[in-house]
Amino acid sequence: DLSGSIPTPDVKLNLGGEFVKESTATTFLRQRGYGWLLEVEDDDPEDNKPLLEELDIDLKDIYYKIRCVLMPMPSLGFNRQVVRDNPDFWGPLAVVLFFSMISLYGQFKVVSWIITIWIFGSLTIFLLARVLGGEVAYGQVLGVIGYSLLPLIVIAPVLLVVGSFEVVSTLIKLFGVFWAAYSAASLLVGEEFKTKKPLLIYPIFLLYIYFLSLYTGV
Repeated sequence: DLSGSIPTPDVKLNLGGEFVKESTATTFLRQRGYGWLLEVEDDDPEDNKPLLEELDIDLKDIYYKIRCVLMPMPSLGFNRQVVRDNPDFWGPLAVVLFFSMISLYGQFKVVSWIITIWIFGSLTIFLLARVLGGEVAYGQVLGVIGYSLLPLIVIAPVLLVVGSFEVVSTLIKLFGVFWAAYSAASLLVGEEFKTKKPLLIYPIFLLYIYFLSLYTGV
């Protein structure tokens, strides 16, 4: 009778200066050409980004722009031009969708109307501004018009309380429209328009009147 044992081959790999001992199964697979089954891909740092960073959403930037729109007075010290000069998409979209939600009153068609008016109303303001000689991009107009819906959102709960008082309700509606239109116009109507400012301020004012009419159901 013959007896004995076959020693396990001691195979080592040099990985970055360190020697790692391979098992028999690993060696067998590599000898048969199946070593690719053992390969492990390194994690790509780009795949580990947070979701907000992946979608290019800066919550601090959006919060700052909201404050700039709600408090348009220059004396408060906000750099309000950041709303126009650094436009984003997700902030205005969130404001428009929130305005659409509070405007529902059981009629879901108003949501599509508000989004449509936001897109095409901004396009109209953009084309008019370019015709008048303004240096503004469509993305900037879209962002400013969207963010400037915030004053209408602020007056919405007040209208629910004073809705039965027609005179007070009308004054609050006018205040909200003027607030929104002033906030948008002060960002879009620059010095390059000079004497042509009313030609751009007036359609902006009408646009927010239409937004308010979609909310109130007029």
